[in-house]
Amino acid sequence: MRLTTDLLEEACQFVNPLKERELDLRGYKIQVIENLAATFDQFDCIDFSDNEIKRLDGFPLLSRVSMLLVNNNKVYKLGEDLYSSLPNLDTLILTGNNVEDLQDLNPLGKLTKLTHVSLMRNPVTTKPKYRLYLIHICPSIRVLDYKKVRLNEREAARRIFGSKKTESKVKTFIPGEGLKKGPTPKDREAIKAAIAKASSLDEIRRLEMSLNSGSFPGF
Repeated sequence: MRLTTDLLEEACQFVNPLKERELDLRGYKIQVIENLAATFDQFDCIDFSDNEIKRLDGFPLLSRVSMLLVNNNKVYKLGEDLYSSLPNLDTLILTGNNVEDLQDLNPLGKLTKLTHVSLMRNPVTTKPKYRLYLIHICPSIRVLDYKKVRLNEREAARRIFGSKKTESKVKTFIPGEGLKKGPTPKDREAIKAAIAKASSLDEIRRLEMSLNSGSFPGF
């Protein structure tokens, strides 16, 4: 089903136990997030649970939204621009989705207010050091998969991943780079002065050849 403006108008809206305005879009078999500009940024929480969403993207600027519930979908891709569309997001529940690789989590690192995240029942949670990696790229997280992030985990994440922030730069070798590529003004003046003081025709010719070839033995 498409997420149309009509569906947005008909969907249940209420004040949840956290006293936040919530839009309930559970179980509509929604596949693509779209048309949310029609909400006029009136909600603190949007519940997309039990749909068929594959990509967590397509959001307009929703400054008010602080919580997204996206349980039991098919999400495998997180949008690169989540941070600009949802600048105040602090809770993201993605339990029961298809996120696979650690690199797929990178967009979360730009969500600077994100404090609570769940990726339980996603393939990525089976990757070695998954938890430490997410703590590393998203240091604002306080609770991950319903477990409090501890100081020793932050220290371990810093030890393992901290040095990777600054990668060594390897300079590409370019043949001839750094070699002298011709006479400098100083070289030319020296050769011309030597030509003026030359005492024989052979010496003048030798110096002129040096000037033309860019080779200056003795200079």
